[in-house]
Amino acid sequence: MINRLKQIPIFLLVIFPFFISAQSIPAPEDVFGFKVGADYKLADYSQIEDYLEQLDRASDRVQKIEIGTSVLGRKMYLLFISSEENLADLDKHKAISAKMARARVSDDEAKKLSIEGKAVVWIDGGMHSTELAHGQMTSELAYTLATSEDAEFQNIRENVITLLMPVMNPDGLDIVVNWYKQNLGTPYETSYPPVLYHYYMGYDNNRDWFMNNMPETQAVTKVLYNDWYPQIVYNHHQSSPAWTKISIPPYADPVNPNIHPAVTTGVSEVGSAMSKRFSLENMPGAIADNYYTMFWNGGGRTVPYYHNMIGILTETGHRTPTPRYYDPQKLPKTIAGMPTDGTDIMYPNPWKGGESHFRDAVDYMLTATWTVLDLAADRKSDYLFNIYRMGKDAIDKGQTSEIKAYVIGKDQWDSFEAENLVNVLMQGGMEVHQATEKFKVDDQSFSKGSYVVYTDQAFRPYLTDLMEKQEYPTKYQYPGGPAKTPYDLAGWTLPLQMGVKVDRAAEKPIVNTELVSSLIGSRPAQIEGNATFGYIISVNSNASVAVTNRLLKSGNKAYRTTESMKIGKETFPIGSFVVLGSESEEKALSEEYGLKFSGLKSKPKIDLVEISLPKVGLYKSWIPNMDEGWTRFIMDDYYFDMDTLHDEDIQYKDLSVYDAIIIPSQDAENIMHGRSVLQMPVPFTGGLELEGTLALSNYVKGGGTLITFDAASDFVIDQFGLPLRNVVQEVPSKNFFIAGSLIKAGVNINNALAYGMQDTVALSFNRSRAFSVDKQRTSGEGGEEKLAEAPRPEVDIVVKYAKEDLLMSGWEMGAKRYLADKAALVNVPYGQGNIVLFAFRPQFRAQPRGTYKLIFNALYNSTEQ
Repeated sequence: MINRLKQIPIFLLVIFPFFISAQSIPAPEDVFGFKVGADYKLADYSQIEDYLEQLDRASDRVQKIEIGTSVLGRKMYLLFISSEENLADLDKHKAISAKMARARVSDDEAKKLSIEGKAVVWIDGGMHSTELAHGQMTSELAYTLATSEDAEFQNIRENVITLLMPVMNPDGLDIVVNWYKQNLGTPYETSYPPVLYHYYMGYDNNRDWFMNNMPETQAVTKVLYNDWYPQIVYNHHQSSPAWTKISIPPYADPVNPNIHPAVTTGVSEVGSAMSKRFSLENMPGAIADNYYTMFWNGGGRTVPYYHNMIGILTETGHRTPTPRYYDPQKLPKTIAGMPTDGTDIMYPNPWKGGESHFRDAVDYMLTATWTVLDLAADRKSDYLFNIYRMGKDAIDKGQTSEIKAYVIGKDQWDSFEAENLVNVLMQGGMEVHQATEKFKVDDQSFSKGSYVVYTDQAFRPYLTDLMEKQEYPTKYQYPGGPAKTPYDLAGWTLPLQMGVKVDRAAEKPIVNTELVSSLIGSRPAQIEGNATFGYIISVNSNASVAVTNRLLKSGNKAYRTTESMKIGKETFPIGSFVVLGSESEEKALSEEYGLKFSGLKSKPKIDLVEISLPKVGLYKSWIPNMDEGWTRFIMDDYYFDMDTLHDEDIQYKDLSVYDAIIIPSQDAENIMHGRSVLQMPVPFTGGLELEGTLALSNYVKGGGTLITFDAASDFVIDQFGLPLRNVVQEVPSKNFFIAGSLIKAGVNINNALAYGMQDTVALSFNRSRAFSVDKQRTSGEGGEEKLAEAPRPEVDIVVKYAKEDLLMSGWEMGAKRYLADKAALVNVPYGQGNIVLFAFRPQFRAQPRGTYKLIFNALYNSTEQ
C-alpha cells in the first residue's frame, strides 16, 4: 500500500492508534453496503475488487499483487497479510521458505532458518462458484486479519505470512452472483446457472492441479510450487453432509503411500484443533472422516501433499444467501454413517437443527481459518523445519531407491507431448535437467537434448506419483460387504495417458546436464529440404493438427497421405499432413510447436486426399456439463471451426452446414428431456426431445458425421436403433465398477480413425462403457435352430479393450469379465453418414493426450465424405 501515515499529525499517531486502524481502514460493509453473509445479499467481483483495492491502500499490513488473468479476462489477485515488518522483508521470507521446502541446506542452517523465518500459509476462497459463502467471506477475513488488535491476531501477524487469494474463479463468481440476483424472489432463487461457472472446466477447476491446462491453475501453481512454497494450503469449499455445519479433517482412508506420513498426521492435527475450537466456542456440527480421502492427486488440497505441505479442505454447509429451517424433530439418527447423539468420536457435537443462515457459513469458515493461522503462528518454527525434514527424507530416498532418475529421451512417438510432460513436471516444481551430450545408462543410449529428472529431490513424492502406476487398495465397507469405491480418480499415470516414453534409470546417469530454467516454449525451427510443392509433417504428433488447422484457417491448402512414405531416412506414416503455406508461416509454427517440416520438391506419387477445416457443431445442454467444457477447450486449443449448438439449434437449424456434430458424455435422460419448469426458468428447460433427435437422425442420413462420447453413446444407440449394446449397462456396481482408472486397449492402426495412433493405448475409463455388436439369435424355447445367416451389422471396430492385463493404473472390479476384448470405439454407417461412438472419454479433463487423435481423425474424415 501507499504509506499515508506521514500525512497524519504526530499527536494523532501517539494518542489515537486505534482511531487510525479502525476509522481509516474500510470494512467490507462500508464498500458493499451490507455485512458479509447477510441474508439475500451478495457482492459481485467488481465490488470485491474495489474493496481489496481500498484495503490495500489503507493498510500497511496488506499488500496486493496481480498474479494472472482468468480465461474471460478478469484480473486475479493475491493478498499478503502480515505485520508491517514482515511485509517489508517479503523477499527474505520468500527465500527462506524456498530453501526450507527445497531442502538443499544443512541441518544446522535449516534450524537457524526455521527460527529466523515465518510460517507461510495459503488460504483461498471462491473456487467452486455455486458455493457462494467463501468467495464473500475472504474480504472479511482480510479485514479482520489486518485490523484486529486481539492478542491472537497480533501473534498471527508477527509469525505468519498469510497468502490470501480472495477469489480463485472470478469469472464464475460473477456468473453465479448475477444468476442469484436475477432470480431472487422467484421459484428459482437457489437454482444453479444453466452454464458452467468456469468457461471450460466448471466444477473441474479443482481437478486441474497437475495438468495445469488453465490460466487460473497455472497462476496459482506458480505461486505455490515455484515461488512461495507455503507449509499449509487451505481450500474453502461448501459441500458438507446434510444436517452438518462443516466437514473437517481427518479424512477417510486410504492414504497414498507416496505421501510422507508427517503430512498425514499434520493434516489430522489441524482437524483436531478445529474440532476442539468449534466445541469450545459452542459451534456444533463439525464432522470428520467423511468421504474425502488422501489418495487422489490433482486437487487443490491434494497436490500439496506430494510437496510435503499440509493440505486442508473444509466443506461448510449453507452455500446460498437464502435462509433455511431444519425441523429438529426430523433430525436423522445417523449422518454419513455416524450417530447424531454425540457418541461418535468423529462427530462429537452434532447440530440439532433450527434456523440456518448464510452468515453461519461465514462464521464457521472464519473460525476454521483462525484455527489454522493460530496453529501456524504458535508452531511456525516446527512447520518450517518439518517441511525441510520431509524434503530431506525425499532426497535421501531418491539417492537410495531403485530409480535414480527418469529419462525422457528425444526418440518419442510424439515429441510435442513429451515436452508437454516436461512442462507439467516443471510447473509442479520439479527440477528438470537437459543433457548437453549423448550418454548411456542401464545399457540404453540417449541423445543430446534428452531430459533427465533426478529422483533425489524434495518433491520426489510428486514425481513418483505422476510417473508410476497407481495401485489403489481394495477396502470394504464392512467385513464381507461391498468394496469402498475410490473418490474421484484411482489412476492417472502421466506417461501412460500422454503416450510418452519414459525410461527408469537404476543408476544415476553420468552426463553433463543443464538445469532447465524455464518452461519449454519457443524452439529452433526445424525446416528441411526443398519445399517447391509443400511440406509434410508427421501425424504422430498432436501438434500436427493444430498446425494444419491454423494453416487452413489462413487460407492454405492441406492434404493427408493415403499411404506411408519415406523421405531420406524418415518414414512418414499414413495419414500424415501435407501442407502448403509460406515459409515464414511454417517457420513460426515450427518454432512454436517444435514440429519438423520436411520439404517436398514435387507432388508425392502416392494419392493425397485434400482436407478442409472441419466445421464442428458441439452440443451444449442447458444442464451444465463439464465434458462439454473440456471438449470445447480442446476444439479451441487445436483451432477447429466450432459452433455451440443448444437444443433449439439442433431442432430448427440447418445442420447440413456442419461436417460433424459432437455430443459430449451426458446422461441419456438429460440429453432427451433436460430440466423441468420445477427446476429452471422456461428458457432453460427441455432437451433435444423428439424434434431434435429426428433432426440428428436426418442429419446423419444426409451424410453428416455424429460423434458421441461415453454416456452420450447410450442415447444414440437407443434412439437410433443401432446394432450395438452397452454390455455393462445393467451390471450391478457390486460386480463391476471402475472409477477413474487407465485401461489397456488395442488399436487398429490401419483404420482411418486411428491415423497417428500407437497400437496399444491407455484409455481413461470413468464409469464408462463397452460395446458388443448385435448377433443373430439362433435359439428358441431352449433349443438351437439352424437358420440361414442374416446380414451382419455393418460396424467397424477401431479400438478394443485388451484381452488380458486390462488395468494399467488405478483400481478395477470386474474388468476381465465385462471388458475384455469388447469394443471401445466403433464407426457405424447410418444412411449416407457415419456415427462414431466412443465407449470412453478420449479428452477427459484434457489429460489423455494419447487418445486425442481418435477425435481429430473422426473430424477430418467427416470432411472427406
